[in-house]
Amino acid sequence: RDPYLTKRHQAAELKTYKTKSDFDKLKQYVEMDRKVLRFYAIWDDRAQMFGEQREFIIQYYLVDDTMEVREEHKANDGRDPFPILITRHKIPKDRYDVKGTFPHVFLELSDTEVSQYFKPSDLMIGRTVHIYGRNFLIYDCDMFTKTFYSKNFGVTNFEPVNTEIVRRTHPKMEIPPYNGFGTLEDSMQNCLRLQPDRPKKDYVKLMENDHRILRYEAVLDSPREDDKLRKFVISYHLGDDTISIHEPPQRNSGIIGGRFLERTRVSKPGTSTEYPEYYGPSDFHIGATVEVFRQRFIIRSADLYVLKYAEEHPEQFSPAVLQSLREHLSGESGRPDARLSTDIYVKRKPGDFIRLCAEVRNKLKALRITNHEQIRQMFLRYDRDRNGYVSRDNIVDLFRQINLPLENDIIDAMVGECTTNSEGKINLYDFLRFFDN
Repeated sequence: RDPYLTKRHQAAELKTYKTKSDFDKLKQYVEMDRKVLRFYAIWDDRAQMFGEQREFIIQYYLVDDTMEVREEHKANDGRDPFPILITRHKIPKDRYDVKGTFPHVFLELSDTEVSQYFKPSDLMIGRTVHIYGRNFLIYDCDMFTKTFYSKNFGVTNFEPVNTEIVRRTHPKMEIPPYNGFGTLEDSMQNCLRLQPDRPKKDYVKLMENDHRILRYEAVLDSPREDDKLRKFVISYHLGDDTISIHEPPQRNSGIIGGRFLERTRVSKPGTSTEYPEYYGPSDFHIGATVEVFRQRFIIRSADLYVLKYAEEHPEQFSPAVLQSLREHLSGESGRPDARLSTDIYVKRKPGDFIRLCAEVRNKLKALRITNHEQIRQMFLRYDRDRNGYVSRDNIVDLFRQINLPLENDIIDAMVGECTTNSEGKINLYDFLRFFDN
């Protein structure tokens, strides 16, 4: 080709110029570095099976117009604690709006196919943004984001969107009605788990109140005249709140008598099986009507220990109950106690001391206290200073609580074989030797 003609043709062609863009990436980096717009959004996926509402944080980095989606994890949400759902990159708005001429052999889209990316103007409170097939509802943002939109877009309304999640009500397990076999607690364990466990007991309460029994005299509330003459003794065991009923035999009544009700807990009539309300000490008073398994009893009298216990624990009884007990037992309260007014002298035999110590061990074994550590725990509440010494009154009080009212000579003989300190207190570890197997 002729070089001269080539130059003539190039000179005759229309020249085009590319104007330099006003956008400066360096300026954007300097001004917007470490400035992030933070939005709080919710992804509602409840339309799908096992879907739920999940909270996310959408972060828009102003330095390079990239976005990132993070999930807000909560305690015990049952999900893997990975922090990022969508990594930081430029997210297209029309990711799936691609021309049909785009070759399918390419996995990534270039700037030629994607014409629009998310910008700050697309992210506002109350809007739903579509990111890779997920609809995120933006319901709030942080203070920096509010300041940015107020300064650059003139937005003044930043009221958060109410996104209160309506919790699904889970169906409650229906407890079948009580069939009458065994106690209610035992039958309940068969419904709660496949391998039933023993009902848990309050062993501290059982230890402190095992020997305390409130006894009442009652009669049947029956339309039959023969049943009205029957008398019963209702025993309320404070150790485990159980009730037992005994019918003393009466001459020429035609009724043998004996055990009327085994020791068990009795719920009040009208209470549900799921949340039963059991009879307590305050429900038994003079003139009260107690319904036990559809049998109605009227309390006629009580023993003196009921009045003594009620006066020692006034928080468990109402003033009206205390007054009725005092009025009814006023004639009996003046009787002297023969055990306190009579001196009884018993001559011990040489082998009695060893035999009584063995009886103490058997009593402790019956209370499920068989090892040295459990016995030591019983004495620790008296050893408040943790110096290993207890007083004689502490030992007497402990034996009285576990229903072992030992006589003074036995206690003195046991104390005499133990070492004492300057205050006269007994060495706890020497005293525990009497309970070793």
